[in-house]
Amino acid sequence: MRDTELLIPASSLEVLKAAVLYGADAVYIGGEMYGLRAKAKNFPKEDMAEGIRFAHSRGVKVYITANIVAHNEDLEGIREYFTELREMEPDALIISDPGVFTIAREVCPEIEVHISTQANSTNYATYNFWYAQGASRVVAARELSLRELGEIRAHIPEDMEIEAFVHGAMCISHSGRCLLSNYFTGRNANMGACTHPCRWKYYVMEESRPGEFLPVEENERGTYIFNSKDLCMIEHVPNLIEAGVDSFKIEGRMKTALYVAAVTRTYRRAIDDYRKSPELYRQNLDYYREEIAKCTYRQFTTGFYYGKTDENAQIYDANTYIKEYTYIGIVQETDERGFVKIYQRNKFSVGEEIEIMLPDGTNLQRRVLALEDENRQPVESAPHPKQEIWIDFGEPLAEGWLLRRKE
Repeated sequence: MRDTELLIPASSLEVLKAAVLYGADAVYIGGEMYGLRAKAKNFPKEDMAEGIRFAHSRGVKVYITANIVAHNEDLEGIREYFTELREMEPDALIISDPGVFTIAREVCPEIEVHISTQANSTNYATYNFWYAQGASRVVAARELSLRELGEIRAHIPEDMEIEAFVHGAMCISHSGRCLLSNYFTGRNANMGACTHPCRWKYYVMEESRPGEFLPVEENERGTYIFNSKDLCMIEHVPNLIEAGVDSFKIEGRMKTALYVAAVTRTYRRAIDDYRKSPELYRQNLDYYREEIAKCTYRQFTTGFYYGKTDENAQIYDANTYIKEYTYIGIVQETDERGFVKIYQRNKFSVGEEIEIMLPDGTNLQRRVLALEDENRQPVESAPHPKQEIWIDFGEPLAEGWLLRRKE
């Protein structure tokens, strides 16, 4: 059995640390330029360097995205950017453009290159092409089935790796190359500025009947004719491993630390359980489903992994997020009295019950016994966003543990 990597997204240094502490084998991040998530917070140079040091000190790899569809004016800046990245020693660059690939091999040949899903690699000849150019890994096009991935695995070198998305938003256009965002809003999805118009609400209007909106389905609220469900393969880990997928990639470089921690530790446990015993994995399926449901609010699909999809697998008529848990904060430190410090993310008060998420997958329920503000004065609640607050749970907590409240 090949090793299985769990690859987690991070939008900031805080989220990177959560991913590492909750079980990631590798983290992928974007700098402030040349990644396909312009709306993500992304990493200033100082945070990127610190994040790489933090991850490496704990045996976790860091990959940096540079997967825009580059234009002429981007090329010189990309060369300078790669020169700076070389000093930080990331483990790999994620690239889709052949010109950008060539520059990376010239400027930092010692850094591995992974070919982005944006390159639309759908067959083993393409994988072998990229291997011959020096790429060590290809991120599978989202349209590939497990059968196709197995065929690719059988026709590429043993040391070439296959990375595949296993969880998160599923772009409806071919491997994420969406024209709707540019058409409707002038924001180019291939330059990292996608507005996700596939998730908007649409009606159809006939040209000869202006103002008369026709639903595509019998639904008085309209329909989400392009709206993709979220991919979730937590129940299909064995099939992914058997197909030869080396890296399980989670989508979500614009997600919070709470989301990242919850998804990371659940997939971590599922992978580890299966490698210990397929029966143990089967016994814990309900646990995996419950934990994923706590942090992901959309309906799920298995995407294209089991063949071509129909309208029932890829769209649905409601995309309302149902908020079941509220993010409270991350433990920064514990003082000599056992109070834990956080920077509050949502209001909470003395007497409320808070859930503490442990990296091993267990949850602790603890009541807030007392609160103190940044001046160590007693308070009844923490109403201000990012307020420094000290919490008495009656026991110390480890740095990096996440706190949430069930609604």
